[in-house]
Amino acid sequence: MTDVKAILSQDAARLDQWLSAYFDQRASLSPALRLVEAMRYSALNGGKRLRASLVLSAARMAEQVTGHPAHCTDLAAVAAAVELAHAYSLIHDDLPAMDDADLRRGVAANHIAFDEATAILAGDALQTEAFYILSGPSLCADPAIQVKLVRLLSFASGDQGMAGGQMLDLLAEDTSLDLTQTRQM
Repeated sequence: MTDVKAILSQDAARLDQWLSAYFDQRASLSPALRLVEAMRYSALNGGKRLRASLVLSAARMAEQVTGHPAHCTDLAAVAAAVELAHAYSLIHDDLPAMDDADLRRGVAANHIAFDEATAILAGDALQTEAFYILSGPSLCADPAIQVKLVRLLSFASGDQGMAGGQMLDLLAEDTSLDLTQTRQM
């Protein structure tokens, strides 16, 4: 029997280590250190890392089924890209213009810990970093796979994905939704 909690914990630790090293590198290169600090703050502020674990688990299952290793050389990078896109959405979701949340995972939301403008930029930069990571020149042996990854994340982030869901959420603030509308959101 598979110990799901142990897998989630191992995947979260792997991803946190990858992200920490990534942000260390970004901080050493960026002239906008405050922005990188705000990005790190939200990307590494906990969470179950469920999305990252799903990416890593899917790759493990595919390898078991096919007997071949994944086409991408750094699966943690692929998982990190998904987590960065998620972190961006949470920063924007907490902003006063959206849900106006002061806390995220028990700590100050990004716009409280930094300021609103920095939070907006941090969210924008995290989303951009996700695509930067996926387009890395040595990420996958087959560039067509990278294009598919970028395309999938773009779709999941856009008007038919996270951003569209947030818009539907905002439009539904003063109305009751039925089950179909809730699923769509």
